Formats: sequence, C-alpha cells, structure tokens
Amino acid sequence: MSPACPSRRTFVRAVGAALGACAVPIRIGAKTPSAPAVRSAAPARSGATTLPKPVRIDSNENPYGPSPKALEAMTRSQRVSARYPDALEDEVSAALARLHGVAAENVVLGCGSGELLRMADMAFLGAGRNVVVAEPTFEAVLAFARVTRADPIKIPLTGDYRHDLPKMAAACSEATGLIYLCNPNNPTGTIVTRDEMSAWFERLPKGAVILVDEAYHHFVEDQRYASAFEWMGKVPNLLVVRTFSKIHGLAGMRLGYGVGAREVVEALRAHRLWSNANAAVLEAALATLGDAGHASKCRREMNGTRRWLCAEMEKDRRATIPSEANFVMIDLGADVAPVIAALKERGVLVGRRFAALPNHLRVSIGTPEEMRRFVAALRAVAPSGAIQAA
Repeated sequence: MSPACPSRRTFVRAVGAALGACAVPIRIGAKTPSAPAVRSAAPARSGATTLPKPVRIDSNENPYGPSPKALEAMTRSQRVSARYPDALEDEVSAALARLHGVAAENVVLGCGSGELLRMADMAFLGAGRNVVVAEPTFEAVLAFARVTRADPIKIPLTGDYRHDLPKMAAACSEATGLIYLCNPNNPTGTIVTRDEMSAWFERLPKGAVILVDEAYHHFVEDQRYASAFEWMGKVPNLLVVRTFSKIHGLAGMRLGYGVGAREVVEALRAHRLWSNANAAVLEAALATLGDAGHASKCRREMNGTRRWLCAEMEKDRRATIPSEANFVMIDLGADVAPVIAALKERGVLVGRRFAALPNHLRVSIGTPEEMRRFVAALRAVAPSGAIQAA
C-alpha cells in the first residue's frame, strides 16, 4: 500500500500509540489514580500444541465478511487484473450516484474513507487555517491536518459522551477550513439527532467545508437519527463520507466514497491518487450494492450481539456508553491499558486506549462465540465490581 493511501487502522494505531504514552489514569470516585486488579494469563499446559485463534475485536470490522456475491465478483476480477480499472471506477461512481440521487460528478472514490479524509485536509486546510472536531473522535482527520500545518480545535464531548454542537459552532471562525462530524461517533458510538443537526447547520460558517463521516451509518436504530444526505444540496459545502469497510465487510479491500457539491468534490479530486481503487474491490462494490440482504443480515446479527454484550456488562456492574455502532465503550473504572495488555495475553485483541477516555475500553462486535470469549477473558483479568460510586 502506498504511503499516500493509508488505511484507517494504520493511522489510528500510530496516533493511539502516541496518545497512550502521555495519558493520565483516573479512577472514578478515588482520591488517587489506580488501576484495576489485572490477572495475567495462566501459563500454557505442558504438551499443548495449539492455541485458540485470536479474537480480533479491535478495529470495528464485520466478522461475517463480505457478501457471497462480492466474493464471487472479486474472483471474476482476476480476468481483468492486467488492465487499469478506469471503466469500473466510472461504473461504481454512477451506481453510488443513483443510490444517493445525485450526479456522478458529485461522487469521489477513495482508498478507504481514510484517503477521503486526507484529501479533504489537503484541499481545505493549511497554515493559518483550523479544523474543528470533537474530542475524542476518529483521529485520522487530525493526523492528516498536522501535515498541512493546520491548527486543531478540539471540543470535549458532553457529559453523556455526545458531540457538543453549540460549542463546536461557537469555535468556528473565518479561519476554519474544515468541520468534522463523525456520526455515529467513533469511539463512543453516540449519535447526533436529526433535529440537532438541522439546528447546527444553521449556525455554521458558510465558508467552511462540513465533513460528516458516516462510516457506521448502517448500524443505527435510533429513530431520531438522520443521515446528512437529507441536507445534500441544501447546506453549502457539505461533504458526506461513507465506507465499504464496516457493514459491507470489505475493510481489507479498501474502498470509501464521498458525496458533495461539485466544487467540493473537484477540490478533493485534485489530491486523489490516480487509479486509487483496484479492480477487485470495484467489482465487489457493485455486487455489494446489489445485495442489500447481506447488509441487513449483518446489521441484525451484530446489533443483537451488541445488546447481549451490554446486558452481560450490566450483570457485572460495568457501565457502557449507549452505542448505535458496531462497537461499545465499557467503563472499567480505571485506566484500561493494563487490561488491554492482559486480554492480549489471552488471545483477545480489543480497541486501543483513548487519552480523552482512559477508563473506557472500546470493544468491536464480533461473532457470538468471539464475544463470549471476550466476556470470559475480561471477567478473568478484571473482576467485576471495578466501578466505584462517585
């Protein structure tokens, strides 16, 4: 993979490592910082030859994988692997335009949605400009902004872990080039409602580009939610970004897309890699768009497993942040770093530590069996009852 086309995982791991090094652990209700009791994994028994396959619930992927139709399409794509996929790019752009009721010129493809965030930063930021974001949120937009020498303006979440839209609007100025809203938000899984978004759009400066990242759109069940596509063509400089990495199970194949006004999309294209989508993922995308049943099935399975996980955490007296995505933040009551390490020893890989929420463990939703293994491992390394009364 080209350095100019990083995946979301590559950047969040790099940023997460840097942030984790400087965070301060805080225990709820305690006078001095302390970590939960963590039990190391028991040594392997003598004579053991194999270990269980690791549980990977760390990167918000779809454990069920792509649609069978997408897998077949990727196999067929081998026949054209010697040719540049220009015609396929046009076909996918046209299909996405039909899906969202816009012209193909309003669609731009990316090597995952991460490249689209890079393109937006390169197009609309620079020295003397700033980007307004929530804290915490998906960090890639800030990682790329540093390259442009733009100033980050981070607005802490509200007490219920949601975007503080009034403060984000108040922080904007003539120097604001980009406003980033992740809805549902990563890592909290919380949403901005339709009414909140409508009022927020009215308060934002007309000159700044509003980037709404809807990577987790397909998992939302809350009826108060609305996609930003409802305001497409009504709000100047609106850019909506989605990905095939999550509900569609194509994270390893790398394809995302943005939809916006022609001027916004043209500005993005100036920073786009030529042929930034390969033939296999383009064929898979076309097949995926024609198989809505697979996405619906994955949504039903993963949301059901998420509800089961939250119920198990409630049994353990562990608080969770209400999530509308394919991951959950679990409050362990103290710094999660040692728990992450102890779980890894047991073959369970969970999300990285977030400096703004050091006591919360982000856990992606896997299969029911994977989540049972996670719950058992968590109960072994960090016994329940870690939450302290304030």
